[in-house]
Amino acid sequence: MISNPILSGFRADPSICRVGSDYYIAVSTFEWYPGVEIHHSTDLVNWRLVVRPLNRAALLDMRGNPDSCGIWAPCLSYADGKFWLVYTDVKRLDGDFKDAHNYITACETIDGDWCDPWYINSSGFDPSLFHDDDGRKWFVNMQWNHRGAGTGVNPAHDSFDGILLQEWSPEAGLTGPITNIYAGTDRGLTEAPHLFKRGGYYYLTTAEGGTGYEHAVTLSRSRDISGPYEDHPDKHVITTKHAPDHPIQRTGHGQMVETPEGEVYHTFLMGRPMTGLDGTGQYCPMGRETGIEKCVWRDGWLYLEHGDQTPRVRVPAPKGITTTPNALQAIRHDFADGTLPPEFQWLRTPDPERLFRVEPGAVILMGRESWGSWFEQSLLARRQEHHTYIADTQVEFDPDTYQQAAGLLTYYNRGKFHGLTLTYEGGKRALRVVSCAGDWSDGALSWMPDIIPVADRPVEMRVDVDHAAQQFLWRQGGDWQPIGAPLDASIISDEGGRGEHASFTGAFVGMHCMDTSGRASEATFTRFNYIPGGAT
Repeated sequence: MISNPILSGFRADPSICRVGSDYYIAVSTFEWYPGVEIHHSTDLVNWRLVVRPLNRAALLDMRGNPDSCGIWAPCLSYADGKFWLVYTDVKRLDGDFKDAHNYITACETIDGDWCDPWYINSSGFDPSLFHDDDGRKWFVNMQWNHRGAGTGVNPAHDSFDGILLQEWSPEAGLTGPITNIYAGTDRGLTEAPHLFKRGGYYYLTTAEGGTGYEHAVTLSRSRDISGPYEDHPDKHVITTKHAPDHPIQRTGHGQMVETPEGEVYHTFLMGRPMTGLDGTGQYCPMGRETGIEKCVWRDGWLYLEHGDQTPRVRVPAPKGITTTPNALQAIRHDFADGTLPPEFQWLRTPDPERLFRVEPGAVILMGRESWGSWFEQSLLARRQEHHTYIADTQVEFDPDTYQQAAGLLTYYNRGKFHGLTLTYEGGKRALRVVSCAGDWSDGALSWMPDIIPVADRPVEMRVDVDHAAQQFLWRQGGDWQPIGAPLDASIISDEGGRGEHASFTGAFVGMHCMDTSGRASEATFTRFNYIPGGAT
């Protein structure tokens, strides 16, 4: 069986393609660098991260991008002996405008050096590339309408102004007419177009209903690539809007793939909500993850195999596949080989040498701008992938002003985080716990009253997370000691703080160093462990 999610932790907008017996999924990374994650599998059961291809300034520079901007909804495909990757770099989120620039890059191998990009357009986001069987290539993206109510093609949400189609080639760029081929259904917010062809029909998969609990995968078809497109008899192939108690929620935005034997699967993004500390609400700390379902064809339309629009937690694997999902494992790093473990990312900048360096046995972070910066923030972090986990590290740091701080951070964005910091208070090195509870514009930094002086030697730090509760601990030899009261971990989620608005990523946990004095003080971290609840 396949267990959903197949990619746990913030991994949204899954675009899947198959090359021979190899499957690849590309997912969004938003403001986290390098951009786009590509995962590989041979069985659809177990997946591993193989590359983040947007790894240099020519491909991506997100300095100044607001939270939840950056890389939205990549599309991965294979044709002409190459992998093709289409992506958006979103520069603005709030307000009526979306400044969204679309690019294409290509590479002959999935983990090679991807070429400098072709700039395509900026008319909207969620672009994709379709390779027709006659050799022509077609570019599609949703069109963003900034003009307000009553001006769009779909009255359900005027800003999402239909799906645009135009021919594209590497040599000539975009050519021919721009055609608005699909306005969407009455659920609205029509985005994430992917084209495929079967039995003389062009099929258009889109996502509708927004990224929350009304999300859906919508399917339509046409004999002509330019339309008109007729909707699926059920409109939506995948949705959980009608199943609020199902453990999988927020399903939508995916792509179809066929196995070599002709079995059909469809990826989708999903959430695994938990309740808050008071036992109410719905919070997704892992953000939007990646799931998959088995499908069947009936009367020229795609349906989920089990006859319902609600995807299952456990799904039949392709025929002949006998592997089982990997068991939970503790992930421990001592940085002995002098390389950065692949699960770690940083924020926005293509110049990581200004933020950190890795030496045998240690990661050294250079203190840069504040936790609220959109430019240079020294944070190396990995995704939270489980509702319960322990993370711990050891830091050596010698601050001489309260403007310097280093330690362990649970982080969603610049307005939603909790941190255990080694800083300088009252003329001494000291530990303090800081939180930002969900709205930076209100200046919501809060400091726990505990200030614990520590000796002049490395400090071990730990955080225990159990669903909506988290607790920081520390030690310098001896037993672990809690510091501060338990914290509300539901803040570190899509719905925490200001809620889903401007919250498209997921929870991270990692090492940080801040120096707002501008002196770039350095903190040395000699290990980082991530231990899921129930791990071996």
